Amino acid sequence: MRRPFRQVDVFSETAYRGNPVAVVLDAEGIEDEDLRRFSVWTNLSECTFVLPPTTPDADYRVRIFSLEAELAFAGHPTLGTARAWLDAGGTPTKPDRIVQECRAGLVPIRIASDGLLSFSAPARTRAGAVDPDYLAEVAAVLGVDRNDVVDAEWLDNGAGWVGILLGDDEAVLNLAPSAASYPGQWDIGVIGPVRRATGPDGPVFELRAFFSDGERTLREDPVTGSLNAAAAEWMLATGRAATPYIARQGTTMGREGRVYISEDDGRIWVGGRTSVVISGDVDL
Repeated sequence: MRRPFRQVDVFSETAYRGNPVAVVLDAEGIEDEDLRRFSVWTNLSECTFVLPPTTPDADYRVRIFSLEAELAFAGHPTLGTARAWLDAGGTPTKPDRIVQECRAGLVPIRIASDGLLSFSAPARTRAGAVDPDYLAEVAAVLGVDRNDVVDAEWLDNGAGWVGILLGDDEAVLNLAPSAASYPGQWDIGVIGPVRRATGPDGPVFELRAFFSDGERTLREDPVTGSLNAAAAEWMLATGRAATPYIARQGTTMGREGRVYISEDDGRIWVGGRTSVVISGDVDL
């Protein structure tokens, strides 16, 4: 069956410099195994499938896959799916806000007058300190001395991240992680404050995100909304940041990811530019 398809670049001012997500619209009736097979075939960090909502409070429902694994929530797929849905003619119940239903619950997405999309950061399902033994393994995977870790915190809002704070952006950019000696499932987010100011509208944090699915090879995600959302909550709660601010990600991969963090209505909002770069149909 032919189904509408979009590939959307997320979190970049310039197309092809952010993080792509594959979006299958009108995915009703597709078997779970076929969802996984298509997600793996795209070879992107995430692939989403849009379905009718199960509640009148939502504009649509989405299932989010990272290769074979289904996620409760992920940030760049949330914004990319919203952009794809709008591009395909979707009309939100409220003109300035989309409500997305996913396994993590209902996620509001704001539509700014300039086209910027921002999602409301979901609550973390796991927070707090990291066990010292596990932290030592994470440091070993990253290839850093345990004493170089300024702080660590669970940043799991559905994607499983453990957050590692390093001294500065150079320490983050210089990482050369390896899971060769530590096979398993890793979801590691690394944050470092930018030491050299790039102007009042420049980024204040550098982030990198590494993940694996049980293999010995780590993959790096270009720009990660879920990690930025939980990291923002952490940085704000510990007084290391004030809103609004911009985070940078994807630098070592040749990307120009920019994530806009703000606060309003008692919530943290995570925003980014989005652009549809491929539009058509897929046989699925």
